[in-house]
Amino acid sequence: MTRRNAAGEVLAGVTLLAIAVPLNIGYAQIAGLAPTAGLYALVVPAIIYTLVVSSRQVVASPDAAAAALVASSVGGLAVAGSTGYASMALAQAVISGLLFVAAAVFKLGFLAAFLSKPILVGFVGGLALDIMVSQVAKMLGVKIDSGGEFVGKVADLIGGLGGVNGWSVLISVLAVGVLLAGRRLARAVPWALVVLVLATVVVVTTGLEVAGVSVLGQVEAGPPSLTWPVLDLATWLALVPSAIALTLVTMAEGLLVARSYAEKNGYTTSPNRDLLAFGAANIASGASGSFAVGSSTSRTAAMDQAGSRTQLPTLVAAVGTLLLLVFGTALLEHIPSPAIGAVVAVAILPLLGIREFRMLWKRDRFEFAIGAACFLATLFIGAIPGILISFVLALINLAKRAANPPIDVLADDDPGSALLSTAAIGTTTAPGVLVIRLAAPLFFANSAVFSDTVKRAIGAVPAGSVRHLVLDLEAVTDVDVTAAETLESLLRWLHDEGVGLAFSRARPGLVDRMRVLGVLTDETVYPSNRAALEALADR
Repeated sequence: MTRRNAAGEVLAGVTLLAIAVPLNIGYAQIAGLAPTAGLYALVVPAIIYTLVVSSRQVVASPDAAAAALVASSVGGLAVAGSTGYASMALAQAVISGLLFVAAAVFKLGFLAAFLSKPILVGFVGGLALDIMVSQVAKMLGVKIDSGGEFVGKVADLIGGLGGVNGWSVLISVLAVGVLLAGRRLARAVPWALVVLVLATVVVVTTGLEVAGVSVLGQVEAGPPSLTWPVLDLATWLALVPSAIALTLVTMAEGLLVARSYAEKNGYTTSPNRDLLAFGAANIASGASGSFAVGSSTSRTAAMDQAGSRTQLPTLVAAVGTLLLLVFGTALLEHIPSPAIGAVVAVAILPLLGIREFRMLWKRDRFEFAIGAACFLATLFIGAIPGILISFVLALINLAKRAANPPIDVLADDDPGSALLSTAAIGTTTAPGVLVIRLAAPLFFANSAVFSDTVKRAIGAVPAGSVRHLVLDLEAVTDVDVTAAETLESLLRWLHDEGVGLAFSRARPGLVDRMRVLGVLTDETVYPSNRAALEALADR
């Protein structure tokens, strides 16, 4: 960073402050916590994250998904707003932080790869729709149990439509209009802050609180202080599953966002260092009165659009939030709840995944079904079962693809070139020789399919046409014990059919592995398919 761009980074920090304060207040309410819990996350956790992370741009903060997970998991153990509830939210952040540190130490970032895009779209979309119901109720002035199940909240909302507050609806409609129009006209303007300021001024000057418009209420003043959740062991253990879910979702999204912006702007990141940064930030969050933090995609995008390429805006926002907590909490007391609901609703609208689901429907119906199943499971069963179902679906998707690897019968179209063409089953590569290539590791999920394909390819040609089978192993990176046993069985079948077995283009490490497994004994391994044909084909 130079003097030339320092002013721009500071201005980006002011923009980040204007965006983060109203959103974090809303997310704290979603989580069932006091507004200060959202603001505290912008101070100590954000500073520690900035000092540790390798990414120059990713902004760490509570987001809608984390807030919903806190509400759905902790809400089942304690009443929202109680002291025990707040302590559990802190403990959940601490556990998540420790899991992040463990993942960084043991280099477990690869686990995030199991949360594919359809799974993330479905899981986050389910959480977003659950949140949206609460925000719509807030915008209409209807009281519902925001910590309840989705079906119960929808029922409460429908049942309370008779008590809709007209002034709340008017504030909400105008707020949504300003936010959506402002996003199109001038994205750099912090429209969320503009909406909250204007709505607060209108409520204060017209006395709409008396007319039934709900406001934020008193916000505790003062900086965050060092604290620690005091809970019994059973409660700590009960929070572990939800902390794992938080960690996995944040890990997947955080590493993906960090990598995408690093590639876009030409710098490198360290995934394990970023995991350590999330761990330190979450531990600090639990120790300073806040709740779980992750990567904020929307705020990171806003900083990128503002031209920021450092973590200085996060530090500027931390200082600004601290000053607000010490000197300006009285300014927050009269913010109307309908305006907060509108800000959060517009912010989470993209998280519903409507565009992504349409894309999945067009490109791959099976992937769409996975995303839809995760969406429905998260919405109707719960966030924790939803993440478990997501992992099961990820494994099913992986197994489905692994069990059907590309298996080609190679054709010898040009005697002077390598065997690159493929022929349908029912032909030989050369007189007396059949060359088959597997383009995947050979393991328990696909070994039986591979063996059946080989037998089918040999049986599809006239009897006696194949005297030698050559397995092209260039794309085979590994063979497991189950696959080795399948190959041994295949070798016996080939012997009974009078067909000899040879290999080609095997990696040195794979040859050693096959010898250890007893698959490769006295069979010949040719350096190329052409060499195998020259040695084995009928002349």
